[in-house]
Formats: sequence, C-alpha cells, structure tokens
Amino acid sequence: MGILRGKNIWMRASSCMNDVSEVRYGLERLWKTYRESDAGKQFRSVLNGIFPGSIEEIEKRFNGWTPELFTNTFLTCFSEHRDEEDYHGRLSMWRAYGKAAGIALVIKNSILLEPADGLGAYSSPVAYLNDRQFEERFAQVTENVSSETEFLRTKECEEIISRVFNMLRFAALSTKHPAFEEEKEWRVLYTPSLEKSRWIVHEVIAVNGIPQPVYKLPLKNIAEVGLGAEIPNLLDRVIIGPTEFPIALGRAFERLLFEAGVKDTDKRIALSGIPLRQ
Repeated sequence: MGILRGKNIWMRASSCMNDVSEVRYGLERLWKTYRESDAGKQFRSVLNGIFPGSIEEIEKRFNGWTPELFTNTFLTCFSEHRDEEDYHGRLSMWRAYGKAAGIALVIKNSILLEPADGLGAYSSPVAYLNDRQFEERFAQVTENVSSETEFLRTKECEEIISRVFNMLRFAALSTKHPAFEEEKEWRVLYTPSLEKSRWIVHEVIAVNGIPQPVYKLPLKNIAEVGLGAEIPNLLDRVIIGPTEFPIALGRAFERLLFEAGVKDTDKRIALSGIPLRQ
C-alpha cells in the first residue's frame, strides 16, 4: 500500500487499496457489535451513565466522519519481520507484491512504536478478527470502562468523547478478516481532513497508470514531534530476491543506500537465494 520513493514513504488512499472491502470489513464488524451485541449495549449504557448525552454526540461525530474515513484516509502498510525470517523474509508477501524484482526493506520498529505527537499520522497493528472475536474485544473495553467509572468522572466529557471516537476510528480502519493473519500487518494512518500535518505533503502521481492523490511521509528526523526516521538509523537491511537479477539489484541498492547516507552498505544487503518461480 505504501511506496518508498527517495526519502519519503508515499501513503495511498484507502479507496485505492488492493481490496477496498478491507476497510468496509472493519466498519461492518464495528457497527454490528456496537449496535446489536450485549457488549455494545452495555458500553452505551455505562458511558451515558457517566456522561449523559455523550453517546449521542459520539455517534453523531462518528457517523459524520465515516465517509471521510472510508475514502480519504491515506495509509502505508508494513509486515512484521520475525527473527527466523532474517535471511529469506516472507516469501508469500514477495510473491504477491514483488513481481519479478522482489525485495524486502527491513526497518527497525522504532518508527512504529515510539510516539510522534503532533505528526498527524498514527501507527496501528492490524487485528484479524471474526464477528465473535471482535465482540469479545469490545466486551473487554466495556468491562474496563465499567471498572473505571470513578476515574472517568474526573475527566472532561469532551476528552472522553474524543478518545472514544478515536477508538472507534482505529477499530474500523485496522481490522481485517482472519484469513489474512499471516501478513502480520501494521498500518500508518493519516486522515488530512481530520488532522492536518505540516510535515506530510500532498502530491498527485500515477501508480500502475492510475492518477491518484498520495501523501509523502518524510524519512527524516523531526525533533518537534519526536520522529526519528533518517534512513541510516531506520533501515536494518535489504533482502534481495526472488529475482532473475539478484547481483544487479544488490549493486543498485548498495549505491542507493550510500547516497542516502548509509556507510556500511555491505552489511545491510543480503541475497536470499530463493529461486524465482513464475
């Protein structure tokens, strides 16, 4: 979903995803649980008991923003890299997306785990849930709210409304069908109409011949928001393969990494040796 170009990650619109039903899936699980399940009913009852009228405002706000979340959220996606995949990566992902010149860019997870308050883009692990599993997660949230009513009463109503709105937003945008669990996906999400960032830049490009808007997330350190994304520190390694031209690709990436400020390029590039199968 994301495209690495130069010193930016290009974030593409959710409406241009390989399968736009991925976002719809999360929304459908959310609304079914919220409206029909016991956990959803209890959640609404408990929160309205703490802050009367809050549920009506949350629903109004979320319903109003749903079209924007569905069509005007931009994202880039990553797949968790397990230790045992250090030399070969995840072949299933390369076969799906790498085509004839697949590579894996293995990055350090700090960019996803460390807070970057004020950037306007947020990382989220994807949850692979069916209806029952989604309802169980929601029930746990409801239980937590019920057990912390006294604490929540010390907060301002608007703060709680905002937090619940964001909880629903990320639940909708970061839930996928369990059949995709092998991907171990993380997403970086940006909705410019909801929260504009002065560091993330808009551009119109053609991807596979289709003109579309993208947003460019800079791979640089931004001290104001605590983002550390310079390529030499961010990149762990590049795994080459499967491809007919592993040596040429390796040399090309050596040069690109050197130009990006990486000094130990020989230690950052590995040839997987996996044969290419058409």
